Amino acid sequence: MHGLAGETQWMDATAQARLVASGEVTAVELLEAAVERVKVLDPAVNAVVMEWFDQARAVAADPLPPGPFRGVPFLLKDFMAACAGQPMSNGNHRLRELALASPTDSTLVRRFRAAGLVIAGRTNTPEFASQPTTEPAAWGATRNPWNLGHSTGGSSGGAAAAVAAGMVPVAHASDGSGSIRIPAACCGVLGLKPSRGRISAGPFGDEAGPGVELCVSRTVRDTAAMLDAVSGPGVGDLVVAPAPRRPYVEELAADPAPLRIGLLDRTPAGDAVDPDCREAVYAAAALLEELGHRVEVDRPAALAEADERMALVATSPMANSFKQLADALGRDLTAADMEPVTWSRYQAGRRVSAAEYAQALAACAGFRRRVQQWWTEGFDLLLTPTTSRPAAPIGSFGDDVHQVDELTDGYIAFTRPFNITGQPAVSVPLHWNGAGLPIGVQLVAGYGREDVLIAVAAQLERARPWAGRTPSPE
Repeated sequence: MHGLAGETQWMDATAQARLVASGEVTAVELLEAAVERVKVLDPAVNAVVMEWFDQARAVAADPLPPGPFRGVPFLLKDFMAACAGQPMSNGNHRLRELALASPTDSTLVRRFRAAGLVIAGRTNTPEFASQPTTEPAAWGATRNPWNLGHSTGGSSGGAAAAVAAGMVPVAHASDGSGSIRIPAACCGVLGLKPSRGRISAGPFGDEAGPGVELCVSRTVRDTAAMLDAVSGPGVGDLVVAPAPRRPYVEELAADPAPLRIGLLDRTPAGDAVDPDCREAVYAAAALLEELGHRVEVDRPAALAEADERMALVATSPMANSFKQLADALGRDLTAADMEPVTWSRYQAGRRVSAAEYAQALAACAGFRRRVQQWWTEGFDLLLTPTTSRPAAPIGSFGDDVHQVDELTDGYIAFTRPFNITGQPAVSVPLHWNGAGLPIGVQLVAGYGREDVLIAVAAQLERARPWAGRTPSPE
């Protein structure tokens, strides 16, 4: 690529916004550069499933809000992000066919617009965001920019791939069991899952549930600025995370005081992880110690208590997705309306009683309190692999629900517990294996302490920069 498309391909959102603010480029020119990259790069990667380029051109040509990302091209995930006048398929072929337009923006999408972002389309996601790979029958597989034969992870796989490939500098993502952090780890980008109640789920979602939204990005400063721009309660929110002591971008400059960090190198159930993932977490531990922190093998013992009740609560938002699909079709659902694995989960969900769900919620409440207790006993952070194995080859997840569940367990073992506890966690791209695939490491902070994660992630980024490392897919 040549011209502005090439010049801005690896430029982060903060730098792109400065180009617009200084008058060096216009928002329209910046958008056209992103459109060119999507047209050149996406046929191989398949990250962008809906292109709203004409509408985006009209937005970019009008006066934009004076937000921190004024004029920066942006993509929404095809799930959990209602955008007025635009469809959302949730990765489902029936909803793709219906192409129903959302009546209004979600609270978060409205805040994205207020930040000055120019929304140009949607990124791929597995059906109903239900798998840690992005290979929906409705849109086809999204391929990892670092190796096109491998998965991007999921469910924000399209978003992570678009950012990793340099199509856009930052993209919307959501996380119900690891769906920001897993694709961030697989694609070599930064993915922060905020605390429960940090980002409003209004007016359609429930911020009390396990899912939360933000973005994937190339740099810590972009994620910090995004969190500043879009966090805070919305009308009717019942769960509200404590306000930060200062803007998150102010955490970027100074190294944090020495922290006490626990290290978990096996899954909470005690299973060994892939050697690449173990190597990554110990390399991160060594770097943290070089930076003055104290790392010791320790973790919340209660993490081992995670069981199928946590899985039931973590996957419960799918029930709303199924209801929305049935309402859209105006009839009862059939196996032909969704993929085989999704249908199997739909059938299993219908067999869960209200009493069983209430018992699961109670179990999760106890789990949350026991896990969070560890952070009150002298520890500041927990360091883990983000996933227990590297990105899988495309096609590894088939139609056998038992095989899919077994594979899924290896990707969500370190991420899902913190959707249940509501704590913030970030996947940091510090390691690549011998095959050239990114391997992420996860840092988890106490509830409401995104400031600590941003400060430490920024310190790691200064010590071992990753933004200049770019993929050359084969």
